Formats: sequence, structure tokens, C-alpha cells
Amino acid sequence: MAPRTRDLQLTAVAGKSSDDDAGEEDRLLGAYDDEGSDNLRRIQVGVTGMTCAACSNSVESALRSLDGVVTASVALLQNKADVSFNSSLLKDEDIINAIEDAGFDAEILPDPSATRSNLRRTLIGQFTIGGMTCAACVNSVEGILRNVPGVKKAVVALATSLGEVEYDPAFISKEDIVNAIEDAGFEASFVQSNEQDKLLLGISGIASETDVQLLKEILCNLKGVRQFSIDQTTQDLEIHFDPELLGSRKLVDEIESASSGKLKLSVKNPYARMASKDLEESSNVFRLFTASFILSVPLLFMRVVCPRIPLLYSLLLRRCGPFQMGDWLKLVLVTVVQFVIGKRFYVAAGRALRNGSTNMDVLIALGTSASYFYSVYALLYGAMTGFWSPRYFETSAMLITFVLLGKYLESLAKGKTSDAIRKLVELSPATATLLIKDAGRNVVGEREIDALLIEPGDLLKVLPGTKVPADGSVVWGSSYVNESMVTGESAPVLKEINSPVIGGTINLHGSLHIEANKVGSNTVLSQIISLVEAAQMSKAPIQKFADFIASIFVPSVITLALLTLLGWYVAGVVGAYPKEWLPENGNYFVFSLMFAISVVVIACPCALGLATPTAIMVATGVGAKNGVLIKGGDALERAQKIKYVIFDKTGTLTQGKATVTTAKVFSGMDRGDFLTLVASAESSSEHPLAKAILEYARHFHFFDDLPDTKNGNNKSFEWLLDVTDFSALPGHGVQCFIDGKKILVGNRKLMAENGITVAEHVEKFVVDLEESAKTGILVAYDNDLIGVVGIADPLKREAAVVIEGLKKMDVVPVMVTGDNWRTAQAVAKEVGITDVRAEVMPAGKADVVRSLQKGGSLVAMVGDGINDSPALAAADVGMAIGAGTDIAIEAADYVLMRSSLEDVITAIDLSRKTLQRIRLNYVFAMAYNIVAIPVAAGLLYPSLKIKLPPWVAGACMALSSVSVVCSSLLLRRYRRPRLTTLLEITVED
Repeated sequence: MAPRTRDLQLTAVAGKSSDDDAGEEDRLLGAYDDEGSDNLRRIQVGVTGMTCAACSNSVESALRSLDGVVTASVALLQNKADVSFNSSLLKDEDIINAIEDAGFDAEILPDPSATRSNLRRTLIGQFTIGGMTCAACVNSVEGILRNVPGVKKAVVALATSLGEVEYDPAFISKEDIVNAIEDAGFEASFVQSNEQDKLLLGISGIASETDVQLLKEILCNLKGVRQFSIDQTTQDLEIHFDPELLGSRKLVDEIESASSGKLKLSVKNPYARMASKDLEESSNVFRLFTASFILSVPLLFMRVVCPRIPLLYSLLLRRCGPFQMGDWLKLVLVTVVQFVIGKRFYVAAGRALRNGSTNMDVLIALGTSASYFYSVYALLYGAMTGFWSPRYFETSAMLITFVLLGKYLESLAKGKTSDAIRKLVELSPATATLLIKDAGRNVVGEREIDALLIEPGDLLKVLPGTKVPADGSVVWGSSYVNESMVTGESAPVLKEINSPVIGGTINLHGSLHIEANKVGSNTVLSQIISLVEAAQMSKAPIQKFADFIASIFVPSVITLALLTLLGWYVAGVVGAYPKEWLPENGNYFVFSLMFAISVVVIACPCALGLATPTAIMVATGVGAKNGVLIKGGDALERAQKIKYVIFDKTGTLTQGKATVTTAKVFSGMDRGDFLTLVASAESSSEHPLAKAILEYARHFHFFDDLPDTKNGNNKSFEWLLDVTDFSALPGHGVQCFIDGKKILVGNRKLMAENGITVAEHVEKFVVDLEESAKTGILVAYDNDLIGVVGIADPLKREAAVVIEGLKKMDVVPVMVTGDNWRTAQAVAKEVGITDVRAEVMPAGKADVVRSLQKGGSLVAMVGDGINDSPALAAADVGMAIGAGTDIAIEAADYVLMRSSLEDVITAIDLSRKTLQRIRLNYVFAMAYNIVAIPVAAGLLYPSLKIKLPPWVAGACMALSSVSVVCSSLLLRRYRRPRLTTLLEITVED
């Protein structure tokens, strides 16, 4: 393997210029020599005392004369020297001494890239962890990581073999974390982190060491590259760069261009690497199982078939040295199975014991070793004494074979549980068509690029039948787009100019040009993957039970096995059971040992460890498929116990599209003048009702001949009057001055505070509006009430059915609003909600949440905006609906990708079914151990003569974890309740 360039610090390199500081800074990095690159170190040294170019040349000459210095550049104006040298030949002090011997003062400057790292917040890295078999292994790895200096948090998931570590890069590197895991005896490799300045590329075109040198030279002279490492074995290139100076696509283009097209680079997807690792592990276990099975078949053949074939049996009984031929064959075959194929169990058991813990591998190693070494002892004892006791070589081989079979089936089943992320990753497009623009933003050509190299602002072409390459908006064309893979909504969505599009969705008919606005980890698809990943990494509170059992399980089983051995042996010695029970040529110890071995190998802590995480993995995948993103197992557990669901009225129960239904003038003013006056007052407001009034007035004046308002064209509002001293009064309305006269637009409180009298006939008109679920907006001008505007926000079509469905599920729906009380009551009556709460500022909805929590009930909050985020955070379960705002999503536990209220039902129903499945898994796991261990210990032997041979016990143990995983996989059959079936929901006692 070629030397790897590690921790090579590079600064920006640009064209030289002698008349500014930047040009002199660029001289700090000259030609790069690869010699001794493994030990290459770069430092910057502050040099004082230099007054002219002769001084800087003197310092450079002094540095370059040192044996081991690779490059040395001095910047006179900045009093700085940049030195790259072989750290095995020189130390930092030697550099300082050389400069001081030249007659100048010198000091080592802090590494600027290290300073930036220290200022950054902690990183979150993902690592694959191999060799974990049960919850005890998970606890061991988590404990080791949490004790490593610089690690803030560590979470390990058994089902995915992944660890997520939050760490401070100023104290510890990802390599240190990998080493810590490997020192504990587990396999580990880095997958990815949330660093935004790192790129992992695959290289093609490297045929010799000359190509490697070419790549290094290109990178050293590329402006913005800070650090890089090349793995020639895997053809991987990892680059750290300054995103302010260098974009990922420009980085790739520059390298390919500088190599004259010889080198081709592609962005490596970390999820694809994880999938290949999972496949490799599954294939490796299958190979071991196949080998063990092939070697075990002759053992069974010799034991079961050969005694019925005289010729073969006589050959096996033939003496060959101290042993019979059959014994030699069994010894050789079983030794290979025990110590070559079964090596993984000894290694895993050893690392567990080394870390002061125990796991399933300890039980397997203990059980198979007891059977193997007893058989060897019996063989040697027979050769020396002539008394041949029964040997159990087949037990050891068959036990390992069945355990490997169970491991293989388990890996296949676990692979099915992680299908959600794999399928989401497959949605990501591989390539994109980039439209090339000239200075006038005219399209002059196109090129195909890697979709992972798309940058914000790129203009992309999307052909019919292809995937949308990134999140953005349509700038040309129209088409229908299938968004079902992201939102769960099957109906295609029409996309026209200015319509938003989501990366990974499929363009069905027409061609589109889109402008990318979100790329990389900021896209909707990436955020969905991150949320699903986070949920699969999380631990539900119910899993604490499994962790506790796992911590005491193996020691308890070993103790029970010893008691079984001792109990049967003592019972035999004192004559508690007849000698006829003993095997031929056997004794009490051998008879007792077989029971003890069965106890050791039949106990299965794996099933307990997999009961919760596999169910959560499947549930998060099913939820994502149905447009319900679950943030964690704790959210699942809380959601299934919800007593109250709070709905915000506007935008949640209603469509959030306010429209003016009536405009009544109560003065002699012309209707058009009235609407112009009101629209002018509301034109500076951002409130949805204000926008509805403005749009209604515009329609009134222009009808269908509407001026274009797209692309920032505001000429359509030139008819509005000039407004001065505008102020928005939260909870009241707005006030301003037009033509020197005060205008008020708002509710009764605003009128009362300004001394405006509301006539009886006006009040009756407003009450009629409110009782019909509309909002009445009062308008006063020059201290006189001149009219009322009626506004309606239609209810979502499914609102009433969903509310009734929640009641059927024994969940109490609550509506909270800051709207007029009569309007709120009318809306609540229409949807069937009896509990309506007023939103009282400043705490508003959050206070309503806390008031319902006082009785110990769990409360869910459904909201969609920034104003809902405090309540979403305060609730036991927060649900951001319609993909909401970023801050609402951050505060929520569930993200409902569609705007449909049906998904609230889906979220609760899926949570309940998942927890039911987890409990059922625990029943399987616990019942298996509770029933199987006593049977293996021989509890039924005295009365029913039922005895489990160790190899049968091993088969049962192997299949127990498979049964739990398969039970979790049944959740994949989940179907969300439909509107037609919501009313058929019944509460399960």
C-alpha cells in the first residue's frame, strides 16, 4: 500500500502578486515534494526583525539549508514563514533555532485550521461497529465511548450495528474513536459526520505511483484545500477544504481538468458503503455456516448411518494408534469447526470478558468448549485406561453450525428491517443535467454532473420520467410530479413556474427547468433520512428493561448451569435416580454435564436485545413510507399513551386560506373606495387575513384583467393609497393614517380602546358572521365606524371525521385559538370538538398544553408554524403538520409530511401497534427463556423423560432471535386507517 498523506495542512494558493498582502500570503506554499510524506508536518512561524527583501531571503536560505525541510516560504509584510518538513528528522525547535541563528526572533504560530476547529461546535460522527451480538455488547461499547475524553455523547444501535458519537474535534479525532472501539475488541470504521467542509471521493484512473504524485501535486496547488489523504487500496480520496473559497463541484472539476482528464472523481455515498458492509458481513456468516455444515454432515453420518452399514462401521472401529479411525476423523473435523470456524465466538467472548462484561458469545464459547474438551478428555482417558466414556464431538460441531445458521437468518431479517433507509437512499438521483448560462443568464449549453455536486443556484433540466435532482423551484415549464415517495400522497401534483419541487420525486410528463435552492444535507430527502436514522438510533424507555436483564443474564445463566451440574451430580451420587438413566459407559458427571451444557447454550439474551430496536426500525420505515416521520423510540412510547390532542384552529383544522366572503359598508362611502381604504391599511401587514383583504380588493377593482404580480412585479398595487404611521397591534388589528385621518381595522377591542361606538345593527351583523364560523373585521375611519369585512377560512374536508376517529380511540380533541370566541365555538361545533381553549398571550398555546398536563395526562400538540413551536416543545408529543416551518420541525417529535389530519390518526395508531409488537416480542423472548431453560436443565426428565441434547438446545437458541426479528417484520404489513374506516376504530382494552 502506498504511503498515505495524513494531516497534511494546506493553505490557499493563488496567482502571485507583489503589490498586495494577499499575493505575498500566496507565496507561503511552494512546490510540494512527497518525500517523507508520512511524517510531513507544516507549521507557520512568526518572524520579527525583518526589514527588507534581503531579510526574508536570509530567513528562507537558513530554513532551506536544514536537512529535512521540504518547503520554506517567507512573507515579509506579514512577518510570517511557512515551513513544511519531515518530522522524523526535525523538530519545531530546530526551525526556531535556525531562524534565530540567522539573527531574527521567531515563535510558532497556532495552526489557523486548528483554531477554526476549536471554535466550531462538536461534531456528530457515525461509525459501523462489528461483533456486537446482544444488549450487553451495546452497553459495553457505549460505556467505553462515554469514558473517552472529548466524547460528549454516544448511542449504539444493535439492530443497525451503528454508533452515533458526539465529540469535540479539538480533543479527539474520528481515528481515535475507531481505535477506542477496536481496543475494546470490536470492529469499527468511520461512516460520515456532519462536517460541511469534507468530501469523500472515489478515484479512477490511478495506474501507478506517478498518478498518485500527480494527484498530490494538483491538490497541493489547489486554492482552498486544507488537508487530504489518499487510500490507494480502496481508491478513496478524503479532502478537507474551505467552503468559502472552494465548492465541491469546482474542486472535482479542477482536479479532473488539471489531470487532463486522466483522473475521474465521483462522490462516494456513505449509505452505499454501509450497505456493502452489511452485505459483506452477511456473506461472511453464510460462508462460515456452509463450511461448518459441510464438516458436520460426516459427523452425523458416522454417528447415525455408519452403524447400520457393517463395512463402513468396521472401518471406523479399526484401531489406528491409540484411537479408533472414527475417533481420529471426529477429532480432526470437530477441531476445525471448533477453533477455525468457531474462532469468532472465542474472539467475541474474549473481548467481552476483557471489558468486564458477558454476552451470548461467552455462553456459546463456554458450552462448545465444555463439550469439546470433555470429549477430548474422554478420548485420552479411554486410550490410557481402556474405559471408553461417551464422547460428544457432534454436539460441539452441530451447536456451532446451528448458531451460525441462526446468525445468518438473523442478519437477513435485520437487513429487511433497515430497508427504509436503503429505499430512501435509492430515491436520490445519481446524476443531474446542469444548464450552463452566460453572463446574461441565457442558457448556452448543458452537461451531466454527479447529483451530489449540485450547488444552490444551479439551473437544472428535468426530463419526463426522470427524478428531480434537488430541492428547488420551477423557472420554466409545467408538469405533474409524483411525490408519493416523500409525502405518501399518491395523486400527482401539478408544478408550474414558481412551484416548489422536492429532490427524489419523479417528473411524469413535461420537461422542467428548476433552480436548486437546497442541496446536500439541507434537502427534504436528506432530512427525512436523518430523521429516520435518528429514530432507529434512539432507545425507547421500555428498552431499559432489556438492558437491565442483559446486564445480569449471562452470569445468572452460568450460575444456573453450575447449579444444574451440581444438582444432578449430587442427586446421582446419593441415589436419587437410577443408574439406568445414565448413558452407556457413562457416569453421573457426564450425565449432569450434558444438562449443564444445554442450559448454557439454550439461554438467549439476543432475543431480548432485539425486541425493541427491530420493531422501532420497522415502524420508522413504515411511518416514512406513509408520510409520518418519527424522531425516536421515546416519542413512539409516549404517543401511544396520549390522552389529549390539541389542534390550532387556523391552518391546522382549517385550510389556512382565508377568503373574504362579504364586505358591508355602513356609511355613504362607495364600495370600491371602502375596499381601497381597507386594503391600503392592510397592505403593510403580514397577517393572513390582511393578505385575504388585499387580494379581494384587487379582484374587485381589476376582475379577471389582473396585472402580473409574479417575479416581484408590484405595479398591480399602484392603486393603493399612501399610508403613514402604520402599526400592527397583536390580538387587536392595525392602525394607520391615510390623508391625515386615522383608520382602524380590527376587532371590538380595538374599537373600544379608541372610543369607537359599534351600532346595534352592526353588532348584529358581526354576530351573524361569527355564528356562521366567519370572522368579522370592523373598519373605522376618522373616528366613525364605516363598515365590516367578513372572512372565512374553510375547514379541511377530513377534519370532522378525524375528530370523531380520535374520540373512538379514547383521545380527547381540544381546539385552541386566539380568534373571536363565537367564531371559535362555531368552528368547534362544526368539527365536533367540545373542549375549546382561548389562546392568551404571551405564552398562548404552551399554557394550554401545561394546563392539560397537570393531571398527569399525556398531551399532543398539532401545529404548523413558528408560533406553534413553544407549544410543540412543551407537549409530551409534538406533531408538525404539512412539513411546517424548520423551527416547528425542530421542536416536534413527529413530522407529518402532508397537510392531512389523517396523519395524526396514523401517528397514534402506528405508535400503539408498534408498542404492542414490542411487548409481544418481549413475551416471545422471555417466554422462550422461561420455558426453555428449565426443560434444558432436565426438569421434565424424571417424569416425562424429555431431555434436550445440547445441539438441539443450540438450534432453539439460534432460532429464538430470528423469531423476534420476524415478529417485528410483521409491522411492514401495517396499513394506515382510511377516512372510510376511521369511524370503525375501537378502543382495545
